Amino acid sequence: MTADGTGKPDAAVVRDALGVGVAVGLSGFAFGVTSAGSGLGLLQTCALSLLVFTGASQFALVGALAAGGNPFTAAAGAFFLGVRNAFYGLRLSQVLALPRAVRPFAAQWVIDETTAVTLAQPTRRAARIGFTVTGLSLYLLWNLTTLLGALGAKAIGDTRAWGLDAAGPAVFLALLAPMLRTATERAVAGLAVLLGLALLPVLPAGVPVLVAALAAPVALFAEGRRGGRGTPEAADVPAAPPVPGGSEEDR
Repeated sequence: MTADGTGKPDAAVVRDALGVGVAVGLSGFAFGVTSAGSGLGLLQTCALSLLVFTGASQFALVGALAAGGNPFTAAAGAFFLGVRNAFYGLRLSQVLALPRAVRPFAAQWVIDETTAVTLAQPTRRAARIGFTVTGLSLYLLWNLTTLLGALGAKAIGDTRAWGLDAAGPAVFLALLAPMLRTATERAVAGLAVLLGLALLPVLPAGVPVLVAALAAPVALFAEGRRGGRGTPEAADVPAAPPVPGGSEEDR
């Protein structure tokens, strides 16, 4: 069965979505270990995965706590990292066009992975399948492996020696890199990295990631100044992402 005459087979969408859900969901084990190693209890660790459910923010929070950062600063850094999901939601609400009663529940699954899978689909039907399968499989597996990681943290010993706290950021970067298509997007990412690394030794844990967010307005201001002097280069104009459509019955 296919989404429409030109869409991907439903089975292919499910397979791809499950692949992402399983691959990323397994890194919940690393979060569970890292969180327990930073001093959070089992219930606190599991509550973060159940309620927050955004890996980059979760790793940022426990990483800042493990480094001795102020809890409020750590929470602020995690919050600002999570704000990106609100912008994902604006885009996905147009693509998925879910019933109003379903939207509050679907919002919990609006993260990097579900967004990437959803926007890669050619039709609305395929987008809905991809979003649902990715979100469900990732949520279940992430929470299960978080529990296992937190329970197994004592057996592992010194969690910092294993470098498991790098698993979450590595997955996030792997998903982000292909999305940096324009010069402006790459400039924002590069400047954010430079700011974060430069300020890491001199600012309290959790603060560098907040300052790194200034890369976006700086790069956009520079782009606006350049655009005001002439027509932007074609390569710097982002192409509009395709909106899954399909037949009327798929919508």
